[in-house]
Amino acid sequence: MNAEIITIGDELLIGQVIDTNSAWLGQQLTFNGIRVKQKTAVSDDPGHIKRALDEAKTRAEIILLTGGLGPTKDDLTKVTLTEYFGMKLQLDESVLNDITELFRRFGRDVTDTNRTQAEVPDGCEVIKNPNGTAPGMWFDRDGKIFVSMPGVPYEMKAMFSENVLPKLRERFDLPAIYHRTVMTQGIGESWLSDTLEVWEASLKTENIGLAYLPSPGMVRLRLTGYGPSRSQLRRIIDTKIEELHPLIGKYIFATEDTTLPIIVGKMLSERQQTIATAESCTGGYIAHLITAVPGSSAYYLGSTLTYAYEIKTSLLGIPQEMMTKHGAVSEEVVKAMAKNVREKLGSDYSISTSGIAGPTGGTPDKPVGTIWIAVASKDGVEAKMFQFGDNRERNIERTAQAALMMLRNSIAAQI
Repeated sequence: MNAEIITIGDELLIGQVIDTNSAWLGQQLTFNGIRVKQKTAVSDDPGHIKRALDEAKTRAEIILLTGGLGPTKDDLTKVTLTEYFGMKLQLDESVLNDITELFRRFGRDVTDTNRTQAEVPDGCEVIKNPNGTAPGMWFDRDGKIFVSMPGVPYEMKAMFSENVLPKLRERFDLPAIYHRTVMTQGIGESWLSDTLEVWEASLKTENIGLAYLPSPGMVRLRLTGYGPSRSQLRRIIDTKIEELHPLIGKYIFATEDTTLPIIVGKMLSERQQTIATAESCTGGYIAHLITAVPGSSAYYLGSTLTYAYEIKTSLLGIPQEMMTKHGAVSEEVVKAMAKNVREKLGSDYSISTSGIAGPTGGTPDKPVGTIWIAVASKDGVEAKMFQFGDNRERNIERTAQAALMMLRNSIAAQI
């Protein structure tokens, strides 16, 4: 079963609004066994919208539209669809009642402009909007399903999840589908692909799809299977994931779609242990990632952000002679930072970073992208040097991911 997503609005084309709707819909459709053939963004122009519909129905059985539904004059989707399907607008009393009740709860009266939102094409099936005034519209024409939904994300998501998806399941015989995601850190996409070449070939014999989803510092492996039995797909994919551990086990930090901050947070919480950080080149980014997880106050004690030499000395007690001799970007200094912040804050673990994030500041001995990371615990301090690249933002992200992976491994080693 194929689908196409059409997002409508000039604001999307000029970059004023970022289209998150099609990304979310793509995930939901894929997870429910519906393949997305194409995503299209069109302007608020009736002719453009109609041409997009003509093209979409040649590729897909399900065409989902978002945007262009509302009380203002530039919201043209409803009128355009009425013309496209040769229908007429008529007042729907149930929609008007919903709008009136919504306005009543907010102590407002329904205006003539708002009343027009209760007008719908006379041949469509109205879809309730639990979070807004613009109803959705369902058209069944020549074996194709066209669904128009609001562009406001929270309205669209509720409408799709609560009403549209159940109707699609009733209308079509959707296949069973099963997804698993393997999270890796510290291994590049091309190296990963080369290492898994034989294993990846074996997936095809089981009709399992594999997607490499890279981001700075990590690569997600998403396995997807379609078939008549979800339980059978689960057994096959789970077995294939087990086969990964002898091949790339040291790079795997989870076999679910999650993040390193969540993983290390769970590990610390389960053991009632704590973490502190001392950051230089990452500028507090590791602290941000850790504290973005709800409940992190249970295990995160605090941080020192020590860019300058004198701050490393005054806050962390790093000897000036050590930095003069070895440089701030060195094994000796980063180990001392981790050890001292752990002792000062009284945490079970600590992370420290020091490096040359770029784009300037490199030397022949320490080029841009040279990063030292250390993790300290009661058992001592481990430090590693990394050579990333010359892009500052990516260096910071990759450093943070590598540091959290070192922390994860340190905790796991003490289990």
